[in-house]
Parts: sequence; structure tokens; C-alpha cells
Amino acid sequence: MIRSETAASFIKKTSCGAVLALAALCLSLSTIAQTPDTAPKGKTMANHATGTFEVKLAPQNDGKPEDSPIGRMLIDKQIHGDLEATTKGQMLAFSTEVKGSAGYVAMERVTGTLHGRTGTFVLQHSATMNRGVPQLSITVVPDSGTGQLTGLTGTFDIQIAAGKHSYTFDYTLPEAQ
Repeated sequence: MIRSETAASFIKKTSCGAVLALAALCLSLSTIAQTPDTAPKGKTMANHATGTFEVKLAPQNDGKPEDSPIGRMLIDKQIHGDLEATTKGQMLAFSTEVKGSAGYVAMERVTGTLHGRTGTFVLQHSATMNRGVPQLSITVVPDSGTGQLTGLTGTFDIQIAAGKHSYTFDYTLPEAQ
């Protein structure tokens, strides 16, 4: 249990911006919890897409690289296969002094055609490497699909072999009307 004077001391030591950000997050979460389900209704179809992609990462240094321990990069992908698309996004990454330990988060907007259906959607990345052991999660941001990809949900997995990138994309999409 936290004593009230300890909580008050914490708030005084915490920047006003951080407190406001936390308050805004709590308010937005309570609003989200009360929002009715507006997902497209009807039958959905589960699918599996595969293919390859090329990626370009462009470091974005807002000053000297040593000014921040966190690197920021722009993402530019060309995706081929069952998903024919381009992406634009941003990544934040950090490497520790321990070899093989690092992490990154990223958001990228995908524009293209998935098994014949055209639109856009957003992928959210979260990855860590713990002393060489990777853990990667890439998911479609809920309700980010547009056009014929409205209602898209799914997980995107990346494989790298011999310097070549490939993907598998397990997704669900409402049946075409």
C-alpha cells in the first residue's frame, strides 16, 4: 500500500507533462472501453499470405547520434507476393552494451493489394532480442483497414534467411460484398 504522502511526493517529483500524459491515457482508455463495437458484421474469412520484401531503413539523427541513446529510422518497404504493397513508417530502436540485447518499436502504413483486395492498413511492431534470442510481434492495428481491407485483423511474421526477407501474414477479413 502506498502512503498518501509518498504518492504526493511522487507527483511533485514527476514532470507535469508526464502526469498530464498519464491522465490523458487513462481518460482515453475509459472512452475506448465505453465505445460500442463498430466492427464490420457478417462472415469473415481466415487467410494466409506469403511473399518477399525489400526494406530500406534511413537513420534520422536530430543532432549528434550520441545525444540520444535511442535511434530513430524511417522505414520504406516494397512487398511482393500475396500482398503487393509499399509501406512507409517509423522505428525507434535501442541496443544495449550486452551483445545481442536490443529492442525496437515501429508503426508502418501499408498501401496495396492483399489477395486481390485493395486498401491500406497499419502494422504495429514490438520486438526484443535477449542475448540473441528474438521475440517479435507485428499486428494489424484494430480498425486501421480502409477500402476493401476494412475490418482486417491479423499477425505479420518476418523471416530472414541468407540476407533475404520474407513474410507470412495470417489474417481475417470480412467476406467481400
